Amino acid sequence: MNYYNQEVETMHHDKLKLLQLDRIRLVVKKVYDNVEPYREKMRAIGIRPADINDLSDIEHLPFTEKQDLRDNYPLGMLSVPNSEIVRVHTSSGTTGQRSAVGYTQADLDAWADVMARSLVAGGCTKDSIVHNAYGYGLFTGGLGANNGSERLGAMTLPVSGGNTSQQLQLLKDFKADTICCTPSYALYLADEMKKQGYDIKDLALKRGIMGAEPWTEEMRQEIEKRLGLKAYNIFGLSEIMGPGVAMECSQQNGMHIWEDHFLPEIIDPKTKKVLPNGSQGELVLSNLTKTGMPLLRYRTRDITSLDDTACPCRRTHIKMNPLVGRSDDMLIISGANVYPSQIESVLLSSELADYIEPHYLIVVDRENNRDRMEVKVEVKEEMVGASEAIANRIRHNVTSATGISAKITLTPPNTIQRSQGKAVRVMDNRKNGANGINGVHEKEGG
Repeated sequence: MNYYNQEVETMHHDKLKLLQLDRIRLVVKKVYDNVEPYREKMRAIGIRPADINDLSDIEHLPFTEKQDLRDNYPLGMLSVPNSEIVRVHTSSGTTGQRSAVGYTQADLDAWADVMARSLVAGGCTKDSIVHNAYGYGLFTGGLGANNGSERLGAMTLPVSGGNTSQQLQLLKDFKADTICCTPSYALYLADEMKKQGYDIKDLALKRGIMGAEPWTEEMRQEIEKRLGLKAYNIFGLSEIMGPGVAMECSQQNGMHIWEDHFLPEIIDPKTKKVLPNGSQGELVLSNLTKTGMPLLRYRTRDITSLDDTACPCRRTHIKMNPLVGRSDDMLIISGANVYPSQIESVLLSSELADYIEPHYLIVVDRENNRDRMEVKVEVKEEMVGASEAIANRIRHNVTSATGISAKITLTPPNTIQRSQGKAVRVMDNRKNGANGINGVHEKEGG
């Protein structure tokens, strides 16, 4: 069994909790003393740093929301002087005011460590060759994966996104055993391999470190089959750190949250009450070691659950289960709650694998004051023209999964737009015109 830091990764649960308490108390005092927005929030509800004497006391602390970062843009949430900030990442700003996150050198070192730890959990070693196809720049994915790979001591190819022909050539030439990219780009890469005459045997890939967007178990199986590798789920978000907040181990049954750096909670998104482990709700995270811009109880909007059962890998850090969706991206159609992941699970099921491609688009409209959902999905070349029975089967399965009767439109291969970054899976035309939704916030790099 390989570890990056075995002592920490296998730390006894009780010792880990004591470490978390010591660290959260320091963070609470730091933001109270140095971050005016936090001090105002805490004073408004009558809580002071000295009131945090047990981990359960964090339930009394105020939440932090995306809007807090936007309201204090660019750097009004820093807990250190600007002179101590050595790097800034920002969100894209596509869904509202841009938000910014500042990092000290200590933050970058901690980030590189948790990312290296994540890569090792996914099977990497210092002898690995890592092909990094996450985008570099203000997006945290590229630099986060890059710095973790270098910290591990692995040969690192900083390829970034796009230029797929070059990516394939580099994968063949350098024999990378690890690729870091989004799941949707992995599928795009598989499509291009087929078009350009590449075979799985031309590449040496053993594993993919994939995140930055929700994906289902069915999509994982499709990627593994097409690229001949094991696909591991990584989780992160720029507001908290970047990729490396949580990572799957060899078991591939949930992502270990590195609890020495991040304190997780699950809350009911409506009542904001903390739920017990095993309950499905919204993931909330607090920084425990970040110095430049630590956040308390940040509402990620991601819907998941926590699993504290023992893992065969012997890592003691709690696991988060695969994301169901996001509380703010859930579709309400004719009064029913629908997550795009429910439809993806239907489309990528083994029952339909011989008939359709893993490329789809969900379109929601309102006609005559009634909601309508259409699912566009590509069929395999040999199925074109003989698709009525397939459409009926998909319609039945989508209705069973969601309770919604959808129009199923089967299209020829290569007619649904591909993504070389985060995939757009939903077009909701009810929202003041057509808006693309991909179920992803600024959860950059995983």
